[in-house]
This record gives sequence, C-alpha cells and structure tokens, in this order.
Amino acid sequence: MHSIPYWRLSGFYFFYFAFVGAMAPFWGLYLQSLAFNAFQIGVLMSLLQVMRIFAPNLWGMVADRTGKRVAIVQIAVGLSLLSFIPVFFNSSFAWLFVAMSLMSFFWSASLPLVEATTLSHLGEKTSKYGRIRLWGSVGFIAAVIGLGFLFDYVAIRWLLWAVLAILAALLLFSRHIPEAVVVPHHTDHLPIWHIIRRPEVLAFIGAGFLMAAAHGAYYTFYSIYLVDHGYAKSSVGLLWSLGVLCEIGVFLWMPRLLRSVSLRQVLLASLALAVLRFLMIGWGVGWIAVIVVAQLLHAATFGAYHSAAVEMVHRFFKGRHQAQGQALYNSVSFGAGGTLGGLYSGLAWETLGPNVTFTIAAAFALAAFGLVAWKLRL
Repeated sequence: MHSIPYWRLSGFYFFYFAFVGAMAPFWGLYLQSLAFNAFQIGVLMSLLQVMRIFAPNLWGMVADRTGKRVAIVQIAVGLSLLSFIPVFFNSSFAWLFVAMSLMSFFWSASLPLVEATTLSHLGEKTSKYGRIRLWGSVGFIAAVIGLGFLFDYVAIRWLLWAVLAILAALLLFSRHIPEAVVVPHHTDHLPIWHIIRRPEVLAFIGAGFLMAAAHGAYYTFYSIYLVDHGYAKSSVGLLWSLGVLCEIGVFLWMPRLLRSVSLRQVLLASLALAVLRFLMIGWGVGWIAVIVVAQLLHAATFGAYHSAAVEMVHRFFKGRHQAQGQALYNSVSFGAGGTLGGLYSGLAWETLGPNVTFTIAAAFALAAFGLVAWKLRL
C-alpha cells in the first residue's frame, strides 16, 4: 500500500474514533453527573446523530461540486473544535444543547468525505479498506481504556479536556490528507435520485436506518446500565474495548471473507446476530459471561456490517456521486436512525425499563433483517 497515503488516512481515523471512544461511553456519564434526567441525556446524546441527518448531505453536495473534499474536512474539523469550547463555561441544558448542536453540525461533515477519499485512493483495492479503518478502532480502544481507568481516579469533568485534545489532534491530521482523483463514471450526468430510487438501494439504506436505531440504547445507556449494576468504570471501558478488538479482527479478515461470501450474506448474518446481542444485553446483565459474549458479537453487528455497508455504498454510487452517496448513507443510518435510537431509548428507559428497551432494539434489528432478505437482491 506504498502508493496510498496509508498513515495519514489511518491517523485521521485513529483520532476521529478516539473522539467517539471518549463520547459514546462517557458523555452520558458526564451528563448524568450534571443531574440531567434520562430523557435530557437521550436528547443531548442524540445531537451528534440529529446533525448527521442534515449536515453530511450539505457538505457532501458541496464537496462533489467543488472537488475539494479534504479542504472541506479541514474547515469542518476546525469549526467543530471551536464550537466545543463553550461547554467549559456553562453546564445548563440549554447551553449544552446549543454548543453540541453547533459542534455536531461541523463534526458530522468529516467522516463521509474521508470515507469517499479513502476509497478513491484505494481505487480497485477497496477490499483493503479495513486495513486503514482498523486504526479508527485502535483509537477508539485507546480512548475507552485510557479514559475508563482515568475516571476511576479523577472526576468525569476531565472528559471535556480529553475531547478538546482529541479534536485538536484530528485537525492536525486533517491538514495532511491529500486529495484523491475522482474517476469519471457514466452515471455522472444523472441526478443522484436516479440511483437512490432503485429498490435494492432503498432496501439497503432502510436497513442501515433500522440497524442504527437498534444501536440507540447501546450507545446511549450501555455504560450507565453497567455502572448501575455494579460494574466499575474500568470494567466498562474494558468491555467496550473487547468489542472493538473483535471489530479490528473482522476488518483484517474481511478481504478474505468477501472472496467466499456475498455482501448480502454478510449483512444478513450481522443483522441476525444483532438481534441475539441486544436480547443478551437486555436480559443478561447479571451474568458477566453473557455480557462478554454479547460484546464479542460486536465483531458482526458493527465490524462486519460496517465493512459490507461501506463497500455496498461504493458499488452503488460512482464517480461524482461518491461523496454524496457516503453522506446519504451516514445521514439516513447514523443520522436519522441514530436519532430515533437515542430518543426512543431515552423514553423507554424511564417508562418501560432497560430490559424492554434492549428488546425494542432487537426488534429494530429483526426488521432490518427482513428488509434485506426481502428486497436486497444483487
């Protein structure tokens, strides 16, 4: 991979997902320390997803029209850093809502554009995407383990400084990513809706929406759930990291796996295992062995599913539609689906309890399985 800017792209993924590793497990705990209720936590946790509904499509459209993907990434990361600074000065719900909305609007622009840039750099070697993306998982683990142990000894408010440092490092690496040449395609003259309206594309995007919604309870309340049942914060960090270690293994294994099975088969298997995983978390929290096995299934529910999904987007959207295609997938799945997941889990957590909340998550995954099995024929 000597002709590909491997380490520059890998460094960006490392710090991008280090940010996720700081926010996903610990932001909810920080908000809980401010005495917010479950619904308020769900709303504030969902802002990253809410902005991913709208912002990536706007940034992706600009990137495809200007051809300046990396320049837009640099601007967006810089503005997300500046937008995060106000959280140091006020901890009211309204203040955090505004600050995190702004930060999320800019932050959500970067990943779809970097995904499209990475795949363009890889050219015909897209099966090697996982070897670059795995460094994002390494960054996630580093943040989760490091901060998990740190917060056993220091106050959770130190999370703010950790996030600020990670965003600064992300900005630094974004400055060193080279632009990739976009190869023209015969669909370039067509509006993007001509691609989206195909039944198999709609089914794939719909499944992504449901899969992201299924993960809402996990990303919003998993850490709180474990701590409330007596798990140490360091143990919570290790459990998050265990799942991501399995994810790394899948990223390395995917090129070999895709030589023997189809993308559709990978998606179906991942969705079936997601149903099992969320039921195990919801009803097996009292047994550490059950929780460990459920985390091992992260290899399928995120690692395998995400690898197959990114490759599927790359096959559906070619040429000048690449950035918009990645942005659309991120918007509908992680944006709209993630928002629904955060909001339903916040409401269900208080009214129905954790067990039922994770059962609803399993139902979303089951619905996604049915959609892929029914309509996604390649």
